[in-house]
Amino acid sequence: MSAVRIGGQAVMEGVMMKNMNRYAVSVRKPNGEIETKVEDCISFSEKHPMFQLPILRGMVNFAESMVIGMKTLNYSASFFEEDEEEELGKLDEIVEKLFSGKGEKIMMGIVMIISFAVSIGLFMVLPYLVSEVLRNWVENQYVILLAEGLVRVGIFLGYIVLISKMEDIKRVFMYHGAEHKTINCLEAGEDLIPENVMKYTRLHKRCGTSFLFIVMIISMVFFFFIRVDTIWLRVVSRLLLLPVVAGVSYEFIRAAGNSDNKIIYMLSKPGLYLQKLTTKEPDISMIEVAIASVEGVFDWREYLKKERNNHE
Repeated sequence: MSAVRIGGQAVMEGVMMKNMNRYAVSVRKPNGEIETKVEDCISFSEKHPMFQLPILRGMVNFAESMVIGMKTLNYSASFFEEDEEEELGKLDEIVEKLFSGKGEKIMMGIVMIISFAVSIGLFMVLPYLVSEVLRNWVENQYVILLAEGLVRVGIFLGYIVLISKMEDIKRVFMYHGAEHKTINCLEAGEDLIPENVMKYTRLHKRCGTSFLFIVMIISMVFFFFIRVDTIWLRVVSRLLLLPVVAGVSYEFIRAAGNSDNKIIYMLSKPGLYLQKLTTKEPDISMIEVAIASVEGVFDWREYLKKERNNHE
């Protein structure tokens, strides 16, 4: 089968799927119905071809994925906020008045900035500060850098294990599994019906979990070779290098998703093992939501028909 370039993410009681310049988010509403919302999304790289180059395209993809991810999460959560609706409604009115009708975008921007700052502090700055404590006993710079990387991975794993104990997150992880199974079924050239989809693995080489793990490993390599003397410059260098690290990591994940090379597969293994924490086996109703999301952006029947005709 030819390559299918569909990706997605799990949201609250639903799945988002993106194909080319469109994405769809399907949510299982409290009344049991599936609602699908489809949006166009023209990539910044299409307007500025320079950002289609390797590394640069990964930086753009990373930023755009964060924006779309936040929008779709907010959309899915809107179906389950009835208890807070009155308070949120008053707050929304105030924000809308303050920002002349652009309140939703402003609030989403603020939430994204706060989320990004917390992530940077937790996974970039904190591991560095912890590793700096070792300087009281260890003089070897490479040992300290290795310790920083290990602390970063440890915090990441601990964070995933901790949130996986939350009931709502468990269901998100089940929808994450449904997303992967559906994409795997499509890429294998089988009809997207729940019975077919359930047969496939819930792991996928292009997963965002694998991407984050690769970011941590590649950041270790970068920091091994980029050394500065002052503490504030070390912190700033890590922040400035993050987009580059994300770009390189994207290229690796992209190559892994398109290759059967044994070396690349072995390098992808840790990320696949990590997905066993961030995905859970879904039920049939979740698979139905994932299929609905695919159908919002991709005519899989027509695609499979053409592929089968080409192989006859």
